[in-house]
Amino acid sequence: MSSTPNTGHHTTDKTQKNKGPSGNDELFLDTTLRPNSWDEYIGQKAIKENLRVLLQAAAERGHPSEHILFYGPPGLGKTTLAHLIAKETRAQMKSTSGPAIEKVGDLASVLTNLSPGDILFIDEIHRLNKTIEEILYPAMESGSLDIIIGKGPSARTVQLELPRFTLIAATTRVAMLSSPLRSRFSGGTFRLEFYTNEEIEQIIARSAKILGIEIDKESAKIIAKRSRFTPRTANYLLKRVRDLAQVEKVHVTPEIVDRTLAMLGIDTLGLNQSDRDLLKTLINKFNGGPVGLNTLAASLSEEEATIEEVHEPYLLQLGLIERTPRGRKATAKAFGHLGIKNTLL
Repeated sequence: MSSTPNTGHHTTDKTQKNKGPSGNDELFLDTTLRPNSWDEYIGQKAIKENLRVLLQAAAERGHPSEHILFYGPPGLGKTTLAHLIAKETRAQMKSTSGPAIEKVGDLASVLTNLSPGDILFIDEIHRLNKTIEEILYPAMESGSLDIIIGKGPSARTVQLELPRFTLIAATTRVAMLSSPLRSRFSGGTFRLEFYTNEEIEQIIARSAKILGIEIDKESAKIIAKRSRFTPRTANYLLKRVRDLAQVEKVHVTPEIVDRTLAMLGIDTLGLNQSDRDLLKTLINKFNGGPVGLNTLAASLSEEEATIEEVHEPYLLQLGLIERTPRGRKATAKAFGHLGIKNTLL
């Protein structure tokens, strides 16, 4: 054990133990910070309780769990829940994503390589095309895969029997899934909620311990308040705070946290430059709104999906924008935060 004091920039033996196979702990850091048990997974209490009952009942019947769908904004722990389910059921988990399954043959390859009891995790399942979806229905429902060979009058259908497996899917845009696909998640469809600041503080404390960082409660509180209620963002900010403390060879303090966040362009509400640009565009170009999503996206030179999936959930959560039948609208709170006089009042 090193006799060097454990400062905010010092890497402890615990972090060393969590190195990946290559010996490079940074390469596997996100995996290292992922909870390894239900007790370590902070937040989402209702979902955890439902999953506990679902998995225990399936285990007592000697069956794989029914199919499960998780949805919600990015970074809330959908993938982590899938890993914990695999660990709890001692099942092998194979992962893919909607964009990676381009052809029927891609899906057939994945499904036919499953073993009995395996878990198949599909991230961004909303990006599956409809043809793939239709092939997936019988695979989920009856454990068979129908493949059409040939075209026209000579085409024939070959049915392949699949081992019993559990499909766990994750999406940030559940409305883009067809009703027939959503209905086949018989184990349950679970919406992950944003975390409270108190839960984020607990996550930061746990991550800091793994990273070998000494962090006081005030520093953790500042990071939590600017983490967009999202564990992934909290861990990202914590790592950047650690970097500055390491470079300057000092402990992590509220002053170091504030400087790090200022360097990253993150303000007191956790907004980044892109968030502020969106609000300023709403206010300065469109008199605070309302304005349609496509017009707003064009003004920002941004994709509509990025606005809907990345920026809006947090801005709505904070009450900085409103969605109206006529489009997006900046609230009085947005004017106040940016220090712009609201002439509409």
